[in-house]
Amino acid sequence: MKKHYSEQLAGLRELVLRMGGLVEQMTRRVVQALVERDVGILPEVRAMETQVNQLHIEIDEMCIELIALRQPAAVDLRFIAAAMKINTDMERIGDQAINITERAEVLLTVPPLKPLIDIPRMADIAQEMLKASLDAFVNGDDALALETIRRDDEVDQLKDQVFRELLTYMMADPSTIPRAMELILVSRHLERIGDHATNICEDVIFMVKGKDVRHQGPLA
Repeated sequence: MKKHYSEQLAGLRELVLRMGGLVEQMTRRVVQALVERDVGILPEVRAMETQVNQLHIEIDEMCIELIALRQPAAVDLRFIAAAMKINTDMERIGDQAINITERAEVLLTVPPLKPLIDIPRMADIAQEMLKASLDAFVNGDDALALETIRRDDEVDQLKDQVFRELLTYMMADPSTIPRAMELILVSRHLERIGDHATNICEDVIFMVKGKDVRHQGPLA
């Protein structure tokens, strides 16, 4: 019985990782579509959302079953609770990738406003944060989680930089406003992905230390 329980926990960890890999791939591919102006990538991103939604339900059901039937305590209970919360954040990352897909479906029908530089950098950092947050979850590494939380400022700064640059385009030529606004929305969605990765890291710290670090401002 104990071995079977351990296998269930390992299976839950594997599902969380699989979902994390999918939402990371969704983000990477939709930004690639924007940079390379390849509209053919977008249906692939939408197809991955279906898999993410299925895993979202499957992970929640597994967590509820483990809590109901196994009555876990202490570390195992915190692990399962963290998995449920991380599951929600990953589903929302998938939603943000779909939001970017919708922006891309507009942007790829019109001439490019400018070469994309800061938006791909934002995406790279957000994806690195997501990967690190999942590594921290799997390895119970609260130090990596804390280090990853601190990277959120990099994403925020790039978002502000994108906004300032695009504002100059809009002020100089009002005809650029629709395209600039779409790119501003892309940067906002990427910033939200960084926020969700931060949430995952906060859940990891709670899982490992039993300490709630949400809403505490800058962490030392």
